[in-house]
Amino acid sequence: MTAPRSVLIVGESLAGTTAARHLRTLGHTGPLTIIGAEEHGAYSRPPLSKVVLKDPAADQTLGLVLDGIDVDVIRSAAVAADTRRRTVTTADGRQVGYDALIVATGADARRLAAPGQRGELVLRTLDDARQLRARLAHAGSAIVVGAGFLGMEVASACAARGIPVTVVDADRPLERILGDHLSAEITARASAHGIRFIQATGFATLTGDPVSGVALPDGTELTADLVVTCAGEAPCVGWLAGTGLADRLGVGIDHACATTVPGVFAAGDVTYLRGDGTRPDRRAPFWSNAVAQGRTAAASALGLPPPGPAQDDYFWTEVAGLTVKIVGRLPLLGEPTTVQGSVSDGRALLTWSQADGTSTAVAYGLRRPVAALRALAATSLPPPP
Repeated sequence: MTAPRSVLIVGESLAGTTAARHLRTLGHTGPLTIIGAEEHGAYSRPPLSKVVLKDPAADQTLGLVLDGIDVDVIRSAAVAADTRRRTVTTADGRQVGYDALIVATGADARRLAAPGQRGELVLRTLDDARQLRARLAHAGSAIVVGAGFLGMEVASACAARGIPVTVVDADRPLERILGDHLSAEITARASAHGIRFIQATGFATLTGDPVSGVALPDGTELTADLVVTCAGEAPCVGWLAGTGLADRLGVGIDHACATTVPGVFAAGDVTYLRGDGTRPDRRAPFWSNAVAQGRTAAASALGLPPPGPAQDDYFWTEVAGLTVKIVGRLPLLGEPTTVQGSVSDGRALLTWSQADGTSTAVAYGLRRPVAALRALAATSLPPPP
């Protein structure tokens, strides 16, 4: 394939900025444009729940620098795309042409509020984090809806401030991701740090206008000074209406980050990896995948082979002061194949053997370099009996 004359990236995200830098690294000298709607410019999102909620000084450390790579940045949201004419229209009325397009618009926080219901708090942007941090300074109680990575990190930030916090979910903390074995230990640790957990029998709804509580399916109603929804994310694909590029899961890509439309590639939280007959469609909205896919999409846009896999299964979180690092496929099912140390003591190195022959390595409360975890995960282990 002939290298395109111009590359347009829609989304000033981690995936988008990674793609831009990698395009120049790979030798692309043609026009390069990023369309982004974020007024603060590109910044890293994982620290929002891990650091920004605790420390205002962290606000200044998040920026993803684009200096020195000769890129034109348009700060106006993309509102439409015409893949036949190869143009993208922005909210301020500009039409931007391209030879190759990389979709990197990420995702928005999934919301639970009813139409017109005010005051729902989420955590997806820097402004969200600043607002939540300000509210934490005066809150006497909190409810977090959702017990995934984000929900438990927000609950941990509340507990660190001494705010009584209740987490509501249909499953135990991180159970859908880390399985029964680690979920039970994390639940116990969170409880010891003042985080209460309620396992609902179904979906909770927000109450009050503005939001002041949660109603559970069994009729129980909870109220708090602060209610935060951490119920996942929704891919930002509205601007792609009519292109055939997106569905309810986002923008489907293959292992080269190519979409079903020639000349259009995608990376980051807006994507899902299309199934191949042996594996189902798979969403994995984590920062490590945003980086891997940004690089892959850049190479594919130039007609070059991918620099590596389009999926990088590395994740980390911190719950009640304990760090959990994971390399490998999720979810974790059943008992670990190997255990070094003690999970109950908060210091363990564990592995799980996956059905596809790969392994997942977990450093639970231990400081282990990511490279060491990758090496451990690359070791083929027999499945448990």
